Amino acid sequence: MARLEQIIEDFSFLDDWEDRYRYVIELGKALPDLPEEKRTLENKVQGCASQVWLVTHAAGDPENPILTFEGDSDAHIVRGLVAIVLATYSDKQASEIAALDALDVFGKIGLVEHLSSQRANGLRSMIKRIREEARVRAAA
Repeated sequence: MARLEQIIEDFSFLDDWEDRYRYVIELGKALPDLPEEKRTLENKVQGCASQVWLVTHAAGDPENPILTFEGDSDAHIVRGLVAIVLATYSDKQASEIAALDALDVFGKIGLVEHLSSQRANGLRSMIKRIREEARVRAAA
């Protein structure tokens, strides 16, 4: 999976939206497939027009665990957005994730303004779910 710093740097070299769009699709293609048994209703993100699944794993300190995420989508561009969201949030402490808004990252790389309203809403739903889960785990 691509690192967030690398993704941001790569975006800085892409001037036109077509190139950025293709790069997002490439990120999605590089995302490992989510096994069929993890594509459950419980893991499905509500509020996305495409099908999106997110799986959370916690390790370390039960008071403030390190969270990692797996995700997938049935749509190429959305799968790329999932890859960027996972790169933003994976391998961080729950308290850090709860305080971090990935929409800022998407704004920095110039993606938010190019997403359809449905995709932007789906993106917000993914981010909300991850941050909510992190808040719950940090408070546990």
